[in-house]
Amino acid sequence: MKFLFCGDIVGRAGRDVVIKEVPRLRRERALDFVIVNGENAAAGFGITSKICGELHDAGVDCITTGNHVRDQREIMPYIAQDKRLLRPINFPPGTPGWGANLFQTTRGQKIVVINVMCRLFMDAIDDPFRALDVELAKYTLGGSVNCILVDVHGEATSEKQSVGHYCDGRVSAVLGTHSHIPTADAWILPGGTAYQTDVGMCGDYDSVIGMKKEIAVQRFIRKMPGERLAPAEGEGTLCAAIVETDDRSGSARSIHPVRIGGRLPSTALNS
Repeated sequence: MKFLFCGDIVGRAGRDVVIKEVPRLRRERALDFVIVNGENAAAGFGITSKICGELHDAGVDCITTGNHVRDQREIMPYIAQDKRLLRPINFPPGTPGWGANLFQTTRGQKIVVINVMCRLFMDAIDDPFRALDVELAKYTLGGSVNCILVDVHGEATSEKQSVGHYCDGRVSAVLGTHSHIPTADAWILPGGTAYQTDVGMCGDYDSVIGMKKEIAVQRFIRKMPGERLAPAEGEGTLCAAIVETDDRSGSARSIHPVRIGGRLPSTALNS
């Protein structure tokens, strides 16, 4: 199986580059499945049902989120009905929506996507490690399912790395989101799990983590309330990872970071 995982979409710049590039990548890279993190897609804060529809129309199979999932209140009835839009699995019981789902590709492969959120420097929520144990007990990698992906949404690199090692050998990939900055540690862990601490954002990098740099910088300088943060509106960069797995074992064969368009140097994909 070969899947594409795109990092946090930030505003229109992020939406535009994802909607532009995903159909081409699906075709040229023969992708079986596409996942994006959409929690900052609506003007930098949350996501709407309309945006979900636009992403699905572009070829996105599953949308993950994080701590901003509820910023647009209209999404709550929608997320309670559409299992293609996930929220962190370790949100308190009774929170609308699902934290994981089993999907089937057009070739019949079964892939589980799990959305989990960390706790260091984040909201006080349930234990992500325990939540992962409960969900992973439902499946046998390489048996009942061909692939398991974990979107680990967190601030601390140490906590995300710990999730990666904790899941090594039990899932196909652990890919990080939330910091909006791509890390240079894409590799396959000893147990066969593809890992990257943060795949980066899809948005305008002439910014402060996707937001207009002038407003963000002044917040640090003045330490006073000011203009509301708003997404930068320049050309977006798509930051993602392509992971190829073995359908029989579920282990990762390769992981390749992807950067296309915008300010960051583009990557060359050779597989």
